[in-house]
Amino acid sequence: MEPTTIGILGVLIMLALFLTRMPVAYVMTLVGVSGFSMLISMKGGLNLLSRSFYDTFSSYSLSTIPLFILMGQLAFNSGISRKLYSTAYHFLGHIRGGLAMATVAACTAFGSVCGSSPATAATMATVGIPEMKRYGYSNSLAAGSVASGGGLGMIMPPSVVLIVYGILTEQSIGALFVAGIIPSIVLTILFIAAIGIICSRNPELGPKGDTFTFAEKMKSLAGLMDTILVFALVIGGMFFGFFTPNESAAVGVLGILVLGIIKRQLSWQAFLNSLYETLRTSCMVLFLVAGAVIFGKFLAVTRIPFNVAEWTASFDLHPLIIMTMILVIYFIGGCFMDALALIMLTIPVFYPVVTSLGFDPIWFGVIIVLVTQIGVITPPVGINVYVVYGMARKFSPDITLEEIFKGTMPFLLAIMVGIILFAIFPQLILFLPEAMY
Repeated sequence: MEPTTIGILGVLIMLALFLTRMPVAYVMTLVGVSGFSMLISMKGGLNLLSRSFYDTFSSYSLSTIPLFILMGQLAFNSGISRKLYSTAYHFLGHIRGGLAMATVAACTAFGSVCGSSPATAATMATVGIPEMKRYGYSNSLAAGSVASGGGLGMIMPPSVVLIVYGILTEQSIGALFVAGIIPSIVLTILFIAAIGIICSRNPELGPKGDTFTFAEKMKSLAGLMDTILVFALVIGGMFFGFFTPNESAAVGVLGILVLGIIKRQLSWQAFLNSLYETLRTSCMVLFLVAGAVIFGKFLAVTRIPFNVAEWTASFDLHPLIIMTMILVIYFIGGCFMDALALIMLTIPVFYPVVTSLGFDPIWFGVIIVLVTQIGVITPPVGINVYVVYGMARKFSPDITLEEIFKGTMPFLLAIMVGIILFAIFPQLILFLPEAMY
């Protein structure tokens, strides 16, 4: 058979295996090694398998992943999330929907030390949902704001998804990190605006909370100091060239650890739990990366990515139309697959197309993370919705998945508005990276 035919057959087999709910990393590895062996040799396939896994798990650049994951786990177990929520509540809790707005703002702040969407959603669910239910918030708004706000952890640096994208495309991780700052802030504002609009139309969804004096608001700002300090060390250090991404990740871990010990907010058991969750999550991500590398090598041998790029270029269409088609594919794919797995699976195919059309790879990386962010709150996958559902049932046993998915719809529209803004004004993404260099 022709290499392209084998490649198409491999993709179809891979999709069929996905339907069996076999882990994505295993599927990409199995199909990649098998296809590569058919096209080259069995010895070549086995060599690809061993070398890809060794290179992935021994990669210096990939060491940023477990370090940033550890930083997020230590931040969670040292109680930073509760301080962030308290500060946001003091400033926003007195207006309609203010608790939901405070939750979204706290999700953005916690994402700056976490980098994981499900972890951010799970953390803020334990803090925000009980408070919102206590003040009579509807299940849909309470859980929907947490699930959607948790998605901001995908784009707010340090984002694990952006790290993997940078490694796969050989782009600067530091540039990708700073490129995500303005979009995450803009999305936070759009989310807060969406809450304000729906609560003004239906005040019963989010009643007003407590009102605080100016002095109490100023006092609550102390809860932001830990996050600001760590964020300044990590992102500021990279922006001004003091640290590489790996060094900034290590500095961030050290900063959170020192703060937790000095303030006696990190117990020995919490430290062990952080290490366990870091090991579990890091292994999952690194297996995905290794599987994606193997599958990408197989696709490269079949020449499918290059054929797709040439085929796309043959159309007499405006590059923006082609980009829109690619983003629609990511949107649909994000509804059925985990964002990290989807990006690693499709980058070998679409990245050559995007660069050949003249789009900036940093801009593209941020945009596809935004598009796949939609997938964490839409059925049937909607990983954040399922995470929040599991956490919310402890505080509101009558809550249903349908209510949470309904609650995410206003935020879904807000994300789409944001994507359109960033497509029309790409400098919103590229301004900080250009200033960095």
